[in-house]
Amino acid sequence: MMMGLLAFESHQGLWNSGYYSQLFGIGGVLITLTILMLSTGYFGGIGAPFSPFFWPYLGQVPKKRERKRPVRVYMDGCFDLMHYGHANALRQAKLLGDQLVVGVVSDEEIVANKGPPVLSMEERLTLVSGLKWVDEVIPNAPYEITEEFMNTLFNKYNIDYIIHGDDPCLLPDGTDAYALAKKVGRYKQIKRTEGVSSTDIVGRILLTFKQKDAGTDLNVAIAEKAGEKSNDEVKSQLSHFLPTSRRIMQFSNGQAPSPGARVVYVDGAFDLFHAGHVEFLRSARQLGDFLLVGVYDDQSIRDRRGCRPIMHLHERTLSVLSCRYVDEVIIGAPWEVSKDMITTFNISLVVHGTVAEGNSAGEIDPYAVPKSMGIFQTIRSPKSITTLSVATRIVDNHEAYKKRNLKKKASEDRYYTQKKFVSGD
Repeated sequence: MMMGLLAFESHQGLWNSGYYSQLFGIGGVLITLTILMLSTGYFGGIGAPFSPFFWPYLGQVPKKRERKRPVRVYMDGCFDLMHYGHANALRQAKLLGDQLVVGVVSDEEIVANKGPPVLSMEERLTLVSGLKWVDEVIPNAPYEITEEFMNTLFNKYNIDYIIHGDDPCLLPDGTDAYALAKKVGRYKQIKRTEGVSSTDIVGRILLTFKQKDAGTDLNVAIAEKAGEKSNDEVKSQLSHFLPTSRRIMQFSNGQAPSPGARVVYVDGAFDLFHAGHVEFLRSARQLGDFLLVGVYDDQSIRDRRGCRPIMHLHERTLSVLSCRYVDEVIIGAPWEVSKDMITTFNISLVVHGTVAEGNSAGEIDPYAVPKSMGIFQTIRSPKSITTLSVATRIVDNHEAYKKRNLKKKASEDRYYTQKKFVSGD
């Protein structure tokens, strides 16, 4: 009998059919009654709800988890001429919560506070929605966090914290646009990304194009114009971005394609990353399981288009990596897609759009190999916007953007003069 009980205990099963049959009979009934009386506290008035026999196993009973509401954070901006600095700001904001809601400031508010926007609301929404860290977008957000809008964020959108960079955001009257959020203790700050701003990019474009002529192409080299500018002007056009391996890793998904995955490859300059790029990458991603993007180096672009790109290689790489439809990037991809490259990356399909910056006439077809292998496909580009068309908008409104830049440059110069180290990124 004792051996039977030991076996019974070691198997932790009161109603285990293999041993329950051994309890039949008078002895089994007595043991069963004893266990039941112990479990109800019959002996000695002990009020224990369960027999000590079961206590070692109480830890195995699954506990009901309390579901905590996700922390929702809000960040707004104009996001005009979207660049890796915008993307990095939103990446940092997402780290401060579980869900990131982004407000895209209306055209009217941008005109009133900064000057005319380059991109339309639709284009800016496409760019913001295409970022991998963004969960929800609020169009036509106000430039100033008023009490009414702040209450809307807290009550309608369940926002816990409002986020902004360490650079000041001042209204025309000189007051802080985020003063109310700071006052109620619902404000958090992130580190501004060094080396780029929309003002900086507009300046690069204006210095590259002195005027817009009919049929102007990206063929006015910065180097050729350098002699016509002061040293300060030339320096202001150069990128101040200091790329690090850590920043690349922060933007990267860090995942290889799974075995048997259909790898789709697209390549390009991806200069002045715009809504047309986002929509094309989304279309390409739908054709497979993994989207690999090749970003041409600066020299390859200059050799074939007559001038270097507005954004340099690492800036363009980060912009592409920030897109939610992109899985991996080849930094400085070759102009021609070779057989070895296709084998190395296990490429199943090479895709090209119908809208692209023009290549040199008479050039060797860079897609000859994938075409001969039957793995090349041309897809219709969802939008007609190009790098040239974006740059042309700025050149056409030269005076307006020049005034806007002078106004913004003064505030940016003050920021860098008073800048202090801010931990975290």
